[in-house]
Amino acid sequence: MIQATATPGKTLLTPSNHTLLLIDQQSMMALTTQSHSGIELRTNATIVAKAAKTFQVSTILTTAAAESFAGPMIDETRSVFPDDEVIDRTTMNAWEDERIAEHVNKIGKDKIVLAGLWTSVCISWPALSALDQGFEVYVIADACGDVTIEAHNRGMDRMVQRGAQPITALEYLLELQRDWARTETYQSTTEVSMSHAGGFGIGIIYAETMFGKRVG
Repeated sequence: MIQATATPGKTLLTPSNHTLLLIDQQSMMALTTQSHSGIELRTNATIVAKAAKTFQVSTILTTAAAESFAGPMIDETRSVFPDDEVIDRTTMNAWEDERIAEHVNKIGKDKIVLAGLWTSVCISWPALSALDQGFEVYVIADACGDVTIEAHNRGMDRMVQRGAQPITALEYLLELQRDWARTETYQSTTEVSMSHAGGFGIGIIYAETMFGKRVG
């Protein structure tokens, strides 16, 4: 008989078991994205960036042709990591840039989490490349976007069919916290939620204001 134990599943993300790649979250790419609203993209990018900062996740920032074409990384991400290097590439597939590979190998995590623009190109290609090399890949679907809903969906389909795991921005934040008794990150997690997580955040504000209740 199979026995249950009070231990997390091996596929769950922890702050220390993965590398986060934030790819091509740039002004031109965002302007041409139609699968999600600009507000939704900016909100979810903020949740992901602040979650990574709160939990000290190993994070790689990268852009493509920033000066000549696509513009700077959006402030929702850049302001959270003001001192971090942003690797600017010529390759559309970030995984084909030797500097990205060197950073991934130096960090040494088997799980790769991706978010950025556009889903069917800048996200799916490194995801497929990483999967081929044996990494476990997670894609934060609502922190990605594309020029059409069809393009975003087909990009997600292609990655999922090859084994990538789709998650959401709020799921990412809460999966890293995962226990409200983790007091060292409780305040930051609830603050991010109250500021950016829609109805869930409103619920936290209501509970704390009306009843003085903590989450959990």
